[in-house]
Amino acid sequence: MNKIKVIVVDDSALMRKIVSDIINSRDNMEVISTARNGQDLLEKINKGKPDVITLDVEMPKMDGITTLKKLKENKYSIPVIMLSSISKSGTALTMECLENGAFDFIPKPSGAISLDIEKVAEELTRKIKLAYSKNISKEKNLSVNLEQRFNRKPMKSANRRIQKINAVVIGASTGGPKALYNVVTKLPDNLGVPVFIVQHMPVGFTKAFADRLNSNSALTVVEAEEGQNISQNVVYVAPGGFHMEIGKDKQIHLNTEPSIWGVRPAVDKLFISAAKVYGKHLLSVVLTGMGKDGAQGTVEVKDNGGITISEDKSTCTIYGMPRAAFETGKIDEVIPIYEIATAIIKNTKG
Repeated sequence: MNKIKVIVVDDSALMRKIVSDIINSRDNMEVISTARNGQDLLEKINKGKPDVITLDVEMPKMDGITTLKKLKENKYSIPVIMLSSISKSGTALTMECLENGAFDFIPKPSGAISLDIEKVAEELTRKIKLAYSKNISKEKNLSVNLEQRFNRKPMKSANRRIQKINAVVIGASTGGPKALYNVVTKLPDNLGVPVFIVQHMPVGFTKAFADRLNSNSALTVVEAEEGQNISQNVVYVAPGGFHMEIGKDKQIHLNTEPSIWGVRPAVDKLFISAAKVYGKHLLSVVLTGMGKDGAQGTVEVKDNGGITISEDKSTCTIYGMPRAAFETGKIDEVIPIYEIATAIIKNTKG
C-alpha cells in the first residue's frame, strides 16, 4: 500500500522534528519534505507532490492564512491541517484559516510535551488519514457529488406538520467551523429564538470561534457560561471540555461528566436535554463530522415532536454524523449546507 505523503511546515526546527517523528512512526504515512514557512513550501511543493500538508498558523515571511490563499490561487487541491498554539492570536487566526479552506486543525503540543505528545500524535494521524481519504473520495466521485447536489430530492417525513419553533440546536465536528460560519452568518438579528451549538473543538478554541462568528453575524454569538439565562436572538457555543445542557429553568448548565463517543462537549447531551425542555417546539440540525454523535439526540428530538434536519452528503467535509442521524429514520429533511440557514428561518418564522 502506498504511504500518505506529507509536507510539514513550521518555523520551529523542534516542532518540525516532533511532527515529522510522529508521522514517520506510522506505517502508512511519511514526511517527504519540511518547510520553514509558506514561501519555502511553495518553492518545494511541486518537487514532492504531497497528499497532505501540516501547516503552522503563525510564521515569519508567509503565515498560514497567506499560504492557504496562495495555495488556492495556484489551484492546489491538497488538504491542509493547521497546527495552532493556544493563544489569543493563535486561536483567532486558526478560525480564519478554517474559513479560508483548511481541512481541520490540532493544537500544538504544549510546554509539557511529554504529557500530551501521545494525544497530539493520535489526533494528528487520525486527521491526516481523514484528510487524505476525503481528498481521494472527492477526486473519484466529483461527478456523482455534483449530481447529488443539483438533482437531490429533499427527504421529508410523511407526518411533517407546521409548528412553532422556540429553539434551535446544531451539532458539528470535522468541517463544522466553516459550515457553521455559512449558517450562522446568514441568520437575521430578529430570528426570534435562541440557537445552541456544539462544535467538537479543544479547550481554548471555542471562545475564539464564538468571537469570530459574533463579529460577522447579525445575531449575538457567545461562548456559553454556567447558569446563563437563555435569551432570544443569541447563539450559545458550548465551551471546549464541557458538556452543555439546557435546564428546565431555561438556563444553560455545563458539566464535566464523562465524554460521549470520545468527545466533550457532545451533541447528544445538548439535543437530549433540549428535547426535554422544548418538546415539539425544537428544531435540530446535524452538520458535517465523523462518528455518531447527534444520532441518539436526533431520535429524542423527533420522539418529542420536534423537527429534525441533517446536512446533505454532497456538501459535507465528512459524512459521518449526518449519515448516522439519517439512518435512525428520524430525519425530516436532508439539506445541503447553503440551504440550511433558509430552512432554519422558514421554520422559526413558521
